[in-house]
Amino acid sequence: MLTDDSSHNPEPPEEAQAIDEALQAQIQWGHQKTQDMQTEINKVFIGQQQVLKQVLIGLLSAGHVLIEGLPGLGKTLLVRAMAKCIGSDFSRIQFTPDLMPSDITGHAIYDMNSKQFQMRKGPVFTNLLLADEINRAPAKTQAALLEVMQEKQVTIEGESYAAGNPFMVLATQNPIEQEGTYPLPEAELDRFMMKVIIDYPELEEEKMLVKLVTDGRAESFNIDSLTQQMSVEDVIKLQSLVSHLSIDDTVLDYVIRLVRATRDWAGIAKGASPRASISIVRAAKAHALLNGNSFVTPDDVKTVALMILRHRVMLSTDMEIEGVKTDEVLLNILDHIEAPRQ
Repeated sequence: MLTDDSSHNPEPPEEAQAIDEALQAQIQWGHQKTQDMQTEINKVFIGQQQVLKQVLIGLLSAGHVLIEGLPGLGKTLLVRAMAKCIGSDFSRIQFTPDLMPSDITGHAIYDMNSKQFQMRKGPVFTNLLLADEINRAPAKTQAALLEVMQEKQVTIEGESYAAGNPFMVLATQNPIEQEGTYPLPEAELDRFMMKVIIDYPELEEEKMLVKLVTDGRAESFNIDSLTQQMSVEDVIKLQSLVSHLSIDDTVLDYVIRLVRATRDWAGIAKGASPRASISIVRAAKAHALLNGNSFVTPDDVKTVALMILRHRVMLSTDMEIEGVKTDEVLLNILDHIEAPRQ
C-alpha cells in the first residue's frame, strides 16, 4: 500500500511530497487513458454511457462482469469494441444448449504419430473472454468457467494451465424469463464481480443510432475502424494503480454496514457475503480513478453498490410474489444506511 503508518516511520516532508506528486501523475495518466477509451468506444456504442462506465470499472478492478439485457441492445458490440481498444487477445463463445465443457476449456487428444497426448487449448486461454448468452447453456456447461474465473487457470487431464494476464470474463445473458434460458448456478454468479443491466436507449440516442445506420453511414459501426487506446501492459498497470488508492476507515465501515444490512433486511431471504464488501471496495476505487481521484468517497460506494449486490442477494418468496424488484430493496437500504460525511 502507498499509505503507511507515518507514526512508526515518518518520511521527510520532501520525500512524502514527491511520492504524492508521483501518485497524482499516475492517477492523471490513468484518468486520461480511460477517458480516451470511452471516447473511442462511443464511436460505435451509441448512448448507454453508464453501462460503458460500469464495464470499465470491472476491467480496472480486475473483476468479471455479467451484462443482462434483451437481444439487440448492443451487449456483444460493447465487449468487442473494448477488446479492440485494448489490443488484447479476445475470444468469443456462443453458448448453446448443446455446448460441451470441453468446447470451452479445451481437451487432450492422442497424436498417433508421436504416440502422446497433445493439449488442444480452448477459447478460455485469452485476455478478454466474451461468453455470449451464457444462460442458453445448461449448468454443467456453465460450470466449466468456475475454475478459470476464480484461479485464472484450467485443469485438463490433471495438468494446470494458466489463462491470460489480465483475464476477464464478460458474459451476456438474456432475462431469465426468456424462453430457452437456464438460471446461472449460485457458485458461478458469485464469481461475477458485478451485474450490469442494459436497457433500451434514450429517445435521442435511439434516433442517433437509427439515423447513422439508415443514411448510408453504417460503417460508423465498423469495429475494425477503432484505434487501440491502451495495451495489455497498460491494463495491468491500471489495475495495480487502482489497488493502491486509499480508502478512509469511515468509508470502509460504511461499506461493511451496507453489506451486513442485506443479511437481516425485511424482504431479503439471503444476504451478501464478505466477498461483496471486497468487491464494493475494489469497484469504488476504480470509480475514483475514473473521476481522477486518489481516494474513495461515499459517493463512489453508492455508485457501485447496486451493481455489486443485485446478483448476490435473494428476495423472500413474499417479495417475489408481490413483484418487488431486487434493485428496489437495495435502493431502500442505500437510502436508510447513513453515509459518513465527506
